[in-house]
Amino acid sequence: MTNTKTGVDQRLVRAIGHPLRLRLLTIFNERVASPSDLAAELGEPIGNVSYHTRILARLGCVELVKTKQVRGAVEHYYRAVVRPIFSDDDWAELPPSIRKSLAGAVLTEIADDMGAAANEGGFDRDDVHLSRTPLVLDQRGWQELNDRLQEIGEQALEIQAQSAARLQAEGARDSEAAALVLMLFEPPTAQGKTDDRKAKRERSKKKK
Repeated sequence: MTNTKTGVDQRLVRAIGHPLRLRLLTIFNERVASPSDLAAELGEPIGNVSYHTRILARLGCVELVKTKQVRGAVEHYYRAVVRPIFSDDDWAELPPSIRKSLAGAVLTEIADDMGAAANEGGFDRDDVHLSRTPLVLDQRGWQELNDRLQEIGEQALEIQAQSAARLQAEGARDSEAAALVLMLFEPPTAQGKTDDRKAKRERSKKKK
């Protein structure tokens, strides 16, 4: 891969160059886990998960936290030390193939989270937020909205840090996990939506 003109972390670019590594890195950012745990969770061969985890470790994207003896074998547990986050300038420098891989992995995680949360009552609270707002924007409006969404993401992390401080100081146990999803993208055309629905119906028929 050629070097970019900006400060894009090339280790991170190489790390997310494979869709499985991107999914692994995403999960290692959420919690400490072993390749064995993630192989079972993702339905992937343990050899593949272990191999790509070792690559992430070699690139300095994850670090070994602990080892544990499990059924006569030693399991290695890792956590992420970098987050797969890019600025607008960095995103513009990424190859289209990497952008598609990154977007696909994030959307897969979002879809999995939303489906499981809906089944478990994750949207039953009185104070959830769920909205879809079609818009027509000029370039300036698009950039202004994009900037606001980035600010919300940064504020969410600040609120989380403040919550953690209160929970620790007060010895509270009523912490609640939350998921925040922010998106701004070009919607599909009517024909694109029709084609996508047809493709889903065809895949559904083949599974039966």
